[in-house]
Amino acid sequence: MEVNPPKQEHLLALKVMRLTKPTLFTNIPVTCEEKDLPGDLFNQLMRDDPSTVNGAEILMLGEMLTLPQNFGNIFLGETFSSYISVHNDSNQVVKDILVKADLQTSSQRLNLSASSSAVAELKPDCCIDDVIHHEVKEIGTHILVCAVSYTTQGGEKMYFRKFFKFQVLKPLDVKTKFYNAESDLSSVTDEVFLEAQIQNITTSPMFMEKVSLEPSIMYNVAELNSVNLAGECVTTFGSRAYLQPMDTRQYLYCLKPKKEFAEKAGIIKGVTVIGKLDIVWKTNLGERGRLQTSQLQRMAPGYGDVRLSLEAIPDTVNLEEPFHITCKITNCSSERTMDLVLEMCNTNSIHWCGISGRQLGKLHPSSSLCLALTLLSSVQGLQSVSGLRLTDTFLKRTYEYDDIAQVCVVSSAIKVES
Repeated sequence: MEVNPPKQEHLLALKVMRLTKPTLFTNIPVTCEEKDLPGDLFNQLMRDDPSTVNGAEILMLGEMLTLPQNFGNIFLGETFSSYISVHNDSNQVVKDILVKADLQTSSQRLNLSASSSAVAELKPDCCIDDVIHHEVKEIGTHILVCAVSYTTQGGEKMYFRKFFKFQVLKPLDVKTKFYNAESDLSSVTDEVFLEAQIQNITTSPMFMEKVSLEPSIMYNVAELNSVNLAGECVTTFGSRAYLQPMDTRQYLYCLKPKKEFAEKAGIIKGVTVIGKLDIVWKTNLGERGRLQTSQLQRMAPGYGDVRLSLEAIPDTVNLEEPFHITCKITNCSSERTMDLVLEMCNTNSIHWCGISGRQLGKLHPSSSLCLALTLLSSVQGLQSVSGLRLTDTFLKRTYEYDDIAQVCVVSSAIKVES
């Protein structure tokens, strides 16, 4: 009969502890009235308990701190820190001790050991200590693999390892929405408003230290999350920046193209990279976390080959009295020169003054021209400016522009403020 040899015990012991901020020690106060049978016994025991607050013994929170008893919750964006200790429990001197710590994620294996060289010898009751750090960038299952190899006095090579599995959770739910700016001067503008909705999906409050938008090279950004009160900038979220569990906060940003890009319409149109959000928060006793979103992209409004925008238009005009507007025509093509003809078509309420079908001349790629036009309205109320047509004689292609702006038409008896 075959007998398996007994499993050999190792001379070294491996201990691993996650390093986190401690938590406040809590106890369950037990008390009674003096006329009850225990009398003052329970109150005296709480007064003698070193973990209670002197003078406030019935509070659950005490004056002591508790070290973590397990790996606990680890959230994306936090820094995972762990203390690794290898202790010589035997009465022998071991040699060539090598401690290796790897972190296995769903996509990669990372070496977290501070040193890859072996320790020459380890005497009895001595230990080798190491602290590892890693900024968590993936959610899901993570496995900390700690391996120890050494050589005994008899020259036998020994090896063992331990596995510590933990889950990395998602701390925040971030949703973004893009809005194209609406303007009285143009039906389409280059300004973009970004709304970021950030929800705390953890079980503890968060202190939102910073939420900022890092724009791409094409844009300048203005934060719209504060107001000016008596010369002082005050946040719209109040004096407390805490985000309770499952609460959502909305942040708003306005992006404007830089001057060198705004003048080149062909660069801004299409899919453009807006930038990325940088979020920094703190949790229990100042435990910090940080997340950066991937590059945010939005689909810019389509201008086509020719863009028509309004540079100037009055808000209110008199009935049946001419008023003036200034249009800007831009060739959005990056290669083709256009020969344009302007036609002005009257509507039921808007009547154009001037010659329709006039030549505007050649317009080179990515260039613009400004045009002053005169019109009048025969109907009161809020009227839409429509009826402009641009024809490219080279391609025999016509571009129609309706509802490019609105004006308020009032009776001529009412004085219009300029």
